[in-house]
Amino acid sequence: VYRGSVKDFQGFDANQDAEALYNAMKGFGSDKEAILDLITSRSNKQRVEICQAYKSLYGKDLIADLKYELTGKFERLIVSLMRPPAYADAKEIKDAISGVGTDEKCLIEILASRTNQEIHDLVAAYKDAYERDLEADIVGDTSGHFKKMLVVLLQGAREEDDVVSEDLVQQDAKDLLEAGELKWGTDEAQFIYILGRRSRQHLRLVFDEYLKIAGKPIERSIRGELSGDFEKLMLAVVKCIRSTAEYFAERLYKAMKGLGTRDNTLIRIMVSRSEIDMLDIREVFRTKYEKSLYNMIKEDTSGEYKKALLKLCGGDDDAAGEFFPEAAQVAYRMWELSAVKVELRGTVQPAGDFNDDGDAQVLRKAMKGLGTDEGAIIEVVTKRSNAQRQQILKAYKAHYGRDLMADLKSELSGSLAKLILGLMLTPAQYDAKQLRKAVEGAGTDESVLIEIMATRNNQEIRAINEAYQEAYHKSLEDDLSSDTSGHFKRILVSLALGNRDEGPENLTQAHEDAKKLADVSSNDSSDSLETRFLSILCTRSYPHLRRVFQEFIKMTNHDVEHAIKKRMSGDVRDAFVAIVRSVKNKPAFFADKLYKSMKGAGTDERTLTRIMISRSEIDLFNIRGEFIDLFDKSLHHMIEKDTSGDYRKALLALCGGED
Repeated sequence: VYRGSVKDFQGFDANQDAEALYNAMKGFGSDKEAILDLITSRSNKQRVEICQAYKSLYGKDLIADLKYELTGKFERLIVSLMRPPAYADAKEIKDAISGVGTDEKCLIEILASRTNQEIHDLVAAYKDAYERDLEADIVGDTSGHFKKMLVVLLQGAREEDDVVSEDLVQQDAKDLLEAGELKWGTDEAQFIYILGRRSRQHLRLVFDEYLKIAGKPIERSIRGELSGDFEKLMLAVVKCIRSTAEYFAERLYKAMKGLGTRDNTLIRIMVSRSEIDMLDIREVFRTKYEKSLYNMIKEDTSGEYKKALLKLCGGDDDAAGEFFPEAAQVAYRMWELSAVKVELRGTVQPAGDFNDDGDAQVLRKAMKGLGTDEGAIIEVVTKRSNAQRQQILKAYKAHYGRDLMADLKSELSGSLAKLILGLMLTPAQYDAKQLRKAVEGAGTDESVLIEIMATRNNQEIRAINEAYQEAYHKSLEDDLSSDTSGHFKRILVSLALGNRDEGPENLTQAHEDAKKLADVSSNDSSDSLETRFLSILCTRSYPHLRRVFQEFIKMTNHDVEHAIKKRMSGDVRDAFVAIVRSVKNKPAFFADKLYKSMKGAGTDERTLTRIMISRSEIDLFNIRGEFIDLFDKSLHHMIEKDTSGDYRKALLALCGGED
C-alpha cells in the first residue's frame, strides 16, 4: 500500500506545467503561490519531466531559475523537491561535509535510515554530481568508530533475508551483551558488525532477546557503553530498525519543539519522506506527541514556506481523529516490550554500616545550638532506607526524650523541610498524607488522587487505608466518596478497595475483555462505556491487562489509550489513561510526570518531591533509565538545572547518580 502523501498528478502534462512555471517567474516578481501549488502536487518523477520540458521549451535550467526567483527556506524547499531523491541526498551530504565543521546529524539521519538500494543510488548520484567518491570524502571528514560504522552503512550490504535463525538471534544478543555490559571496556567492533549487517527482521528479534537477557533495552546499553557521534549513530540505527516512521516522527518533533526551528532538518525529512512513508510518520507523530504534524508545522512556520510544507504533509490528523496501522504497530511493539519482566530497582538502599543510635546523635548535633547543619541531615536521611529511618526515630526518642519529626520541622523550612519530613514517614503514611491534602479544604487535587490510586499495588493500597484511618480517624473511601462524584468517584472507590486480581493472563478472557472495551454500540445505560472500562481496568491483573491491550490493538487497529482520549473527557479520561500507562510501563509513567514537573517556567515542587520520595526505594533507578530514553537528558541533569540549594542536594542524593 502506498504510504506517501504526494502522488502522481492525474492528467499530467509536462509541457503545460513547464509553461505555467515560466509564466509564474516571468516579469517583475514571481507568483510564489502558483509555483508551490504546482510543484507540491506533482510526484518527483513528474517534476524531473517538467525540468526536461522546461529546458526543451525555453533553453533554460528550471532549477537555476527557481534559485534566482525564490529566497531563503522556501527556495531551499522548492529546489530540494526538484531533485531526484538520490541527488537530493547527495546534495545534503555534500553540504554536511563541506567547509569548516561537519553536520554529523545529517550524515547519521541519511545513512542510518536508507535501504540498500537507496544507498547504492546515493553513492552513484554523488559520483555523478561531484565527480568524487562518497566513501573517500566521508572517511576524510570523520574519525574513529563513527567513521567505521558510516563506511559499513555506505556499502549498502545489510542482509535482506526474511528467514531468521532463532539460534543466531540468541547468539547475537549474547554477543552484544558480552561486548558491552559484561565487558571491561566495550568491543565496538561487535556492535558495528551486528547492527551494520544483520537484516531488519533479525535485529528486531535480537533487540527483544537482548531485553530478556539484559533486563534493559539495547538503547540504554548503547547510551551507557558508547559515546559521542558513534553513540548517536548506533541509536539512530536501532530506532530505524524498530520503526523508520517513529524515528522520523521524533526527528521532526525535535526540529520544531522549543525556541527556533531546525529548518534544514524539517525540509530534508518532509522532502525525502513525502513519497515513501509520510502517512505513517503522521500517524506515529499524532500518537506520540498528542498533536498532529500538520498543526505543529502550522504553528512553527510561516508564509509560502508553511503552505508548501503543509501541502507535503497532506492532511491534519487532529481534524480527522483517526488512528492508523503504523501507529498501532508501534503501540503493539511497546506493549510486547512492556510484558518482558525487568527487575525494578530503587536508588536508596539500606546502609551497610547502619547504627541507629549513632545516626540519632549526628542528627541531634546538626540541630543543636545556633544554626542548623542541613548537609549532615541530608547525608543521614537520604542515605538510609525507610525502615532504618523508623529505627532512627525510635533511637532519637529513647536517647533524648524528644520527637525527631518535631525537631526537624522546627529547624528546616520550605521545600527541603517537606522533602526530609516526607522521607521520615513510612510510605503508607506519606501517601495517606498526600491524599488527605488532596481532598481537604476548598477544591480537590484530582491529579494527586489519580497518581497515587492508579499506581499502587494491592498491598500498598491496604497499607494506605490503615494509615489514613489511624491518622485522620476516617476511612479513605468515605473521604474520596464525599469529595468526588460520578464515574470518577466510582473509579477511585474501586481502586481504594485494593482488590485487583493478581493472577496471570487468561487469553480467552482477554479477548472477551478487549471486545467489551471496543464495543461502542451498546445502548444499555447500566453498561455504559465508563462502566465497562472500570470493570476491566480497575480489577484485572497487570499481566492480563497487557494481553487485553494487545488484543484490543489487533481487533481495532487502535491503541486503548487513544480510544480513551477520543471517547472520554475530564478526570475520568485522566484516571483511565493513568491506569493504562501504569500497566504499560510504570517507570515511564513517572518519568513523564517528573519531566512535566520541571519543564518550562517554574517547577512543580510538590509533584517532584512526592515522586522522588515515593519511588526512591521501588523503581527510581528504572525511572532514570526511562527518563533519558524519553527525553534525551538525564533526570540528574534536569534536577541540577531546575532546583537549587539544599533542596537540590537532597534530591540529587535520592536520584542516586548521573546517567
